[in-house]
Formats: sequence, C-alpha cells, structure tokens
Amino acid sequence: MSTRSKELKLDYKKTFLIGFGFFASSLAWSVYNANVPLILEGYGLSTFVLGMIMAIDNVFAVIFQPLFGAMSDKTNTRFGRRLPYILVGIPICAILFTFIPWTTGLIALMAVVILFNFIMSTWRSPVIALMPDVTPSPLRSKANGVINLMGGVGGVLAFLLGGILINSFGMKAPFMFSGVVMIMAWALLYLFVREPAIMTKEEREKLEEKEKAEEGADKKSINKSLLFILLAIFFWFIGYNAVETYFTLYATNVLGVSKGTASMTLAFFSLALVVGAIPAGMIGTKFGRKKTIMTGLVGIIILFALQLFTNNINMVRILLVLAGLCWALVNINSLPMVLEIAKSSRIGTYTGYYYFFSASSNIISPPLFGLVHDITKNYAHVFIYAVIAFAIALVCISMAKHGEVEIDNEEIMREAQELDD
Repeated sequence: MSTRSKELKLDYKKTFLIGFGFFASSLAWSVYNANVPLILEGYGLSTFVLGMIMAIDNVFAVIFQPLFGAMSDKTNTRFGRRLPYILVGIPICAILFTFIPWTTGLIALMAVVILFNFIMSTWRSPVIALMPDVTPSPLRSKANGVINLMGGVGGVLAFLLGGILINSFGMKAPFMFSGVVMIMAWALLYLFVREPAIMTKEEREKLEEKEKAEEGADKKSINKSLLFILLAIFFWFIGYNAVETYFTLYATNVLGVSKGTASMTLAFFSLALVVGAIPAGMIGTKFGRKKTIMTGLVGIIILFALQLFTNNINMVRILLVLAGLCWALVNINSLPMVLEIAKSSRIGTYTGYYYFFSASSNIISPPLFGLVHDITKNYAHVFIYAVIAFAIALVCISMAKHGEVEIDNEEIMREAQELDD
C-alpha cells in the first residue's frame, strides 16, 4: 500500500466515536420534534401558535450556534477546542430534556424547552466541527456519512422505540430514555475521543494570514457559491422541517392512525437515512457532491408529490423509505461542500454558518406551514409545501460553482500528515 493511500484511508473507528455526539443530538431533536407538538396540542392552541412555539427554540440556534462555533475555533484547553463545550453541554441537556414532559403548565414547559435549546446551541457546532478537524478534505463526504449514520440511528431509536415506549408507558418514557442514552454517549466521548494538537496563537495567526492570501482573486466567486449553497440548505430544511414537525399530526388526522403508530411510521424515513448515509458519502466522493445533491433533491420532489395521492399507511411508509434514501444524498454531502470553502482555521465558524441557515429555516417553517394549515385545514398540504421548498433549493444549488475537492495531491498528502501528527 502506498504512503498516500494509507494516509487517505478514513479512520472509521475514530469517526464512529466522534459520531456519538451527533447521535445524542439527533436522538434528542427527533424525540422533541415528534412528541412536543403532541404535548402542545393538549393545550388547545391553534396550529399557527403551535408552530410559533416550536420555532422559538431555534432562535437560540440561529444566534448562538455560529457564535459558539467561532468561539471553539479560538478555544485552547487541555481537552482541546471542541470537547469542553461538548462535555459540559450534553449532561445538562440530558437532565433538562428528561423534565420536558413532567412540566404542568405551558409557561413551565416553555421555560425548560428554551433553556434546553440554549444549552444545545452551545455544543452543536463544536461537535460537528470535530469531524473535519480530524479528516482530510477528500474524505469528508465519507466521514459525514458515518456521522449521519449515527444521527440516523438516533432518529430510528427516537421514532421507532419512542413510539413503542409511548404506547406502553406514556409520553414521559421516550424523554427519559433519551436522557439516559445522551449520558451514555457523553461517557463514550469523554473516555475515547481525543482532539488533534492545538496550534499556538502565533501559529493560528500565521495560518489565517496564509489562507487569506490563498483566496486571492477567486474570493468573490467563492463567496457567491457559498451564498447559493447556504440558501439551498435553508430551503431544503424549510421543506424537511415542516414534514418532520407535522408528520405525526398528518398521520393521526389524515391517515387515522394512533400517535404511537404515527411516530413509528416516521422512523421509516430515519431508517432509510441510516441505510443510505455511508453509501451517500461514497457516491458524493465518486460522482461529485453537487451532482449527488441535485439527484437527491429531484427524487424527494417526486416522492413527496406522490404522497398526496395515497392514504394507505403501507404505501406512505414505502415512499418515506425512498425519500429517506434521497435525503441521505442531499444531507450527507451538503456540510462537506460548505467546509470545502472554509479554511482550516475557520472550520467552527463555517459550521456555524451551516447551522445558522438550517436553524433559520426551523424558525420560519413551523409557523409558516401552521398558517397554511389554519387556512386550508388539511395537514396533507405539508407535502405540497415541502415540494415547493425543495424545488427552490434545487435551483439554488445548481448555481453553486465551488464546494468540490479542489486541492492537489501534494496538499492532500500534507493535510493528512498534519492530522496524523
């Protein structure tokens, strides 16, 4: 085996261990999005108000995730740049999350939810920035496939096992289960994950100056591509968030299934992401990230449009599986496109940009579709809404000219060697 091929082989063990942070985050968000709307529905709120409440938590993500991502770029402790945020944030979130269904009034519920989401926003960008910190650029789609595989497993546990727990023990059970799993994920990160060596302040300043000089005349074109990629991310999460937030209400009100069955049905989408995550990274590496994303978007548009023509729960599940595979093509390759434009000294900052645009969509989408539903009185229209959003995202991503691997072999080898050191 050549030195270069050895250096560019993805360290799957290290990547899987890092993925436990995203696993914990995805588990919590999936349980939150599937079950908090059902809790809020018990207060007799309109769908628009429900959507507004579901969006409030994301304000913290928009404000604080970019901030803490940038802060982690400049953090220097014996635990590293990213781990201090992760090791403090996860256990606090686990405790707060467990208390959500135990609240006895709307004000108390919102107080716990807002505090939970603030703490989540302090470690979300740092935990995602761990992956590119330890992964050479050409391998980041594959590595992101592994990370999202872990996130998909969290989603499957949330929807499938969460539905079983609700049917067997009530609404409190999936929140308690999630809290326990988050503590387990925290323990694995604490025991087994070590960050690469930290640069001194002088070394970081020299690297930043070098990277600014390398941007040169292409800076305007690169920034334009970054904007189109981020807009595409914004619009496809507009569509995705609406479906994730309102699917349980669609399933119970339109398909006529139980709350537990609605939650378990949504697990088919997450299960497909689990199956498709690593292959999606490989496809993006081989055929290009942009082409792979566009293919996935076209598939989702077609499949969500077909959802409008069936009320058969088994057919809905089949369409969700196929849509989940297409979503893997989109989701796995989008962050690596953003990070390809970022320089190594600003990975946390650009990860924050990614989550700023995705979280912004989470603020806008729930109340926006809630207003649509209050007018149309039909939860099935969430799929029309999503198709429009994904179509706009397709146009945006088609206009991006950067985001593929553009460094030469010598630079690839140097980057891999630095990470190994």
